[in-house]
Amino acid sequence: MGLNDVADCCPDQLSAGMRQRVGIARAFALTPKVLLLDEPFSLLDVVTRMELQDELIRLCAETHKTVLMVTHDVDEALLLADRIVLMTNGPAATIGEILSVPFERPRDRLAIIADPNYHQARKQLLSFLEDRATPSGKARQTGVVARRVTAE
Repeated sequence: MGLNDVADCCPDQLSAGMRQRVGIARAFALTPKVLLLDEPFSLLDVVTRMELQDELIRLCAETHKTVLMVTHDVDEALLLADRIVLMTNGPAATIGEILSVPFERPRDRLAIIADPNYHQARKQLLSFLEDRATPSGKARQTGVVARRVTAE
């Protein structure tokens, strides 16, 4: 996870990105059959977020783990997921739509962004989120659940 230089540090001496790396490493160290990640990169700067997304992609490819990840980041969902489950708003949330992500693995961030299918999928996700706006015009908080499914 790229933390060898800080192996002897206390948690309060680690940056947010380092703490996130530790959290992901701890989760994988337990060798779960399914890994649940809830907004794992939300507090990170863009560069660290991209590095950890790439690290998660690498770990999933190596371990063939199934990861269920909650995110509100449409672009992150399209990069990481094989299927995206869009949820409706509220305590009684239900599945609104399921989108199969059309990109083969391994994925390259820049190649995906250049793919016309990316823009169509992104438009579909954003349209779902916009269609769930309240009558007052305020967008309701609609979650995006990104699911990475391994071939087993």
